[in-house]
Amino acid sequence: MSSPNAGITPSAPVGSLDPATTVRDDLARVEVKLSTLLDSNETLISEICHYLVDAAGKRLRPVFILLVYRACGGIDAKVEDAVDAAIALELIHSATLLHDDIIDGGEMRRGKPSAFARYGAAASLVAGDFLFCRAFELCGRFEERLVRTAAQACIQLTEGEVMEGRMRHQTSATLDEYITIITRKTASLFAAGGRVAADLAGASQATIEAMENLGLAFGRAFQMIDDVLDIVGSEEKIGKQVGADLKAGVLSLPAVIGMEDSPELRSYFSNGKTADPQTFNHALELMRRPATITRARTLADHQVDLARKLMTQLPPSPYRQSLLQLIDNQTARDN
Repeated sequence: MSSPNAGITPSAPVGSLDPATTVRDDLARVEVKLSTLLDSNETLISEICHYLVDAAGKRLRPVFILLVYRACGGIDAKVEDAVDAAIALELIHSATLLHDDIIDGGEMRRGKPSAFARYGAAASLVAGDFLFCRAFELCGRFEERLVRTAAQACIQLTEGEVMEGRMRHQTSATLDEYITIITRKTASLFAAGGRVAADLAGASQATIEAMENLGLAFGRAFQMIDDVLDIVGSEEKIGKQVGADLKAGVLSLPAVIGMEDSPELRSYFSNGKTADPQTFNHALELMRRPATITRARTLADHQVDLARKLMTQLPPSPYRQSLLQLIDNQTARDN
């Protein structure tokens, strides 16, 4: 019996290749059109949107979508469809960042004051609504099934946000509940991107479903590593206060794992709002225990392995190799 990774060559060492370079021209189209869609007749809306979206984000979703499109055989003649899909999902993602910072009271985003901190809740809320509207204005020209895919992702995002809020400071939270939250809040948008990109490329139904599942696995791995970096990364690299999720009582992966056998951490997590800095730092150290971090990274590695197995659906190409590199990069990144 052949290996599930048969035909999948090892990716280049992490950091030796930027996967985005393979779709550089497509990404350039994304940037140009995205910038124009941030403009509004109201100057304040434009200012907030540009302040957030122009702030050197990773553009991970557009890169993922464009690589899937190309790896599935997408052609130059129809690349504008993939570009528009990539922009639409980036706009949706950006809208959720604005709304998340309002909900969380987030003061920092991408290494600078958040839009919420700079412009206030009301203006940031309206700007987020504007970005959602821009996204679906762009989606309007697509066939119904593609629009429905994007809409379903948005529904899951909202449900994930509410579930995350409901589970704040809940010491009885389980790993399954955590995975449900990140599947809705983070992975659903990658899954929609994978599905739409493969569909636009004219892939078979089996490949479309595989790329949707690829997005789920990739999105979960991305969020799991984000959760680890929230407690072990540097503020300079992660662009926010270290331990921000812990302080807010957000159900992160190290918190779920750490609370399984630490009454001290459970006590902090349930009462963290009133804890002093010394207690907070102690709770942070409890979450940083090597066994906790190792298990969290192992769970992320498992999602990466699932993603790599799904890549066997795709024929060899530079785009598939770059997509593999993008996937492998997740567990070794530091921001």
